[in-house]
Amino acid sequence: MDNIELKLKAKKIKLAAFDVDGVMTDGSLTFDENGVEYKTFNAKDGQGIVMLNRHGFKTAIITARDNGTVECRAKMLGITKLFMGQKNKEVALNDLCNEFNISFDEIAYMGDDLPDLCVLKKVGLPSCPNDAVDEVKDVAIFVSNKNGGRGAVRELCDFILKSNEDLGL
Repeated sequence: MDNIELKLKAKKIKLAAFDVDGVMTDGSLTFDENGVEYKTFNAKDGQGIVMLNRHGFKTAIITARDNGTVECRAKMLGITKLFMGQKNKEVALNDLCNEFNISFDEIAYMGDDLPDLCVLKKVGLPSCPNDAVDEVKDVAIFVSNKNGGRGAVRELCDFILKSNEDLGL
């Protein structure tokens, strides 16, 4: 797909959704001695999400894990819709379409691993970090130059915003 076609797909986007582990984080799982899980997020990735929100885009997190740190981060960023403990991510995708009256083509989704494939195969702008598994890279039409938790989210957000600027937001 050439750059103009990719920008045209990005121009249709009304909602950007993200997986957490391996996308908003580098995929590392850190636990304390009590089994409490900690996550490290990238500030620049977060700023990309904030900029999407400021420009009127809806944002969502769809994650299979249930973690208070993710809920806190979602609130900090102004995430429009948070789905935690979502084993079937396709259900969350359908909920987003129904709640916001949008089509799959109007959603960008960034995922990195096999549980994300069902969503990536449906959305208008399937995306992934550079270090996603090969099966995901095969489906994604936007593959970031950055790894998960290291700027991939920001690169997608910037691309969506720039595409809308270039083509007349």
